[in-house]
Amino acid sequence: MSSYSALDSFLGKWHQRWPEWSLVEPFIEAGQRQRCVAWFALLQEFDDILAADGDTTAQDAKLAWWGEELRSWQEQRSRHPLGRVLDPLRAPWIGLADSLPDLLAARAALGSAELARGALAGFAQAVAAVEAVVFNAPLQAGAAQTVVRHTLAQRLERRGQQAVPASIGGDTATMAVSAWAQQLLQGWGLRVPGARPRRVLSVLARLRLQGLASDKGIAPHQAMVLLKAWWAARGR
Repeated sequence: MSSYSALDSFLGKWHQRWPEWSLVEPFIEAGQRQRCVAWFALLQEFDDILAADGDTTAQDAKLAWWGEELRSWQEQRSRHPLGRVLDPLRAPWIGLADSLPDLLAARAALGSAELARGALAGFAQAVAAVEAVVFNAPLQAGAAQTVVRHTLAQRLERRGQQAVPASIGGDTATMAVSAWAQQLLQGWGLRVPGARPRRVLSVLARLRLQGLASDKGIAPHQAMVLLKAWWAARGR
């Protein structure tokens, strides 16, 4: 497989998970679009590892590999196709690599909502620091908390009740998922701290989470997606 087709496969996997992105991508500067999807595709790799269940030996080994790969990006010596897009950026890749073991601890940190959020704090700070460089934007207060919410929302979407903290009650699995989704939505506005691509993706994640919170599972109309994404993309 050529480097170009390998890159396309990773970008395509992310687009498959986020088909709504094709609607809102025009709100992103044309020169940032590939970089944007490459970065979010990398984060999706970590989301998948966090959501792993059962025997996680393979996923844990993959996470360790990513740690070494990110350290090589600091010297612009990438092996992974995503690195060919991202490692030319002088981002704090080592800081992100050092935070990856937090994901292993975060898998088990589901005793309470506070534990679930706190376990991802270091990882989220590292992600926010890299993201500021990737999107050439200042690092804003609250950006890490945006990453925490998004990461927990993705885990809930992937794992359902298994991603709900034990302290959150519910007579059924559906009710527990709905209750946790409602908690995650608290304070999650249309305009979150961060660069425009993060704000736009956050709207898509928020709309999905609202579906889980309402237990209706009804996809919002395309016009609503566009309106909310446009509002989020506007300057603060």
